[in-house]
Amino acid sequence: MIFNNETATDVAKYLLDIKAVKLNVSHPFTWASGIKSPIYCDNRKTLSYPEVRTFISKSMVKIIREKYPDVEVIAGVATGAIAVGMLVAQELQLPYVYVRSSKKDHGLQNKIEGNLEIGKKVVVIEDLISTGQSSLDAVRALREVQSKVLGMVAIYTYGLPVSISNFKSEDCELTTLTDYDITISTAAKTNYIMENEMETLKEWKKDPASWWKEC
Repeated sequence: MIFNNETATDVAKYLLDIKAVKLNVSHPFTWASGIKSPIYCDNRKTLSYPEVRTFISKSMVKIIREKYPDVEVIAGVATGAIAVGMLVAQELQLPYVYVRSSKKDHGLQNKIEGNLEIGKKVVVIEDLISTGQSSLDAVRALREVQSKVLGMVAIYTYGLPVSISNFKSEDCELTTLTDYDITISTAAKTNYIMENEMETLKEWKKDPASWWKEC
């Protein structure tokens, strides 16, 4: 769920302004999974804009202070959330670790980088939620070393039904700064897209895997 509508709209505007989010109905993007999508989101671009990255990190800090006041460690998900996770941890003056997608094949073969004591209460930071599988893999890795995952805070979610189901199955609370619905609504209001493109964008979210075949 989003934190609040005002923050969600502000973040959506930022992402559109700096072209971290791109929308193109007639020439869709191809995700790594092979899915054709009218939207592409690259939140790493936010790091190049001090005003944007500050707003995002401070908004995440506000969420954490309100929802998880007893948090003891911040964990970023590699690679997209490593930097923003560190900004959040610095603001909160908390220990920080990050979780790799897989163990290193050399050295200590760590999957979690940093010092994480057993039993600590952790909030996970993520940049983008699509299906949620890679994000929840990080949650499982933390739980495997006996961390208490309080929840996850992310910049953006597409809000796909599969991701909602995955987070529910894993019993992990997700809070995001903004989402797909608010982004396309904001894009229409600011003339980033035409009003007549809205229906196509809404249809994609219902069934991303077969959307392009139907178009």
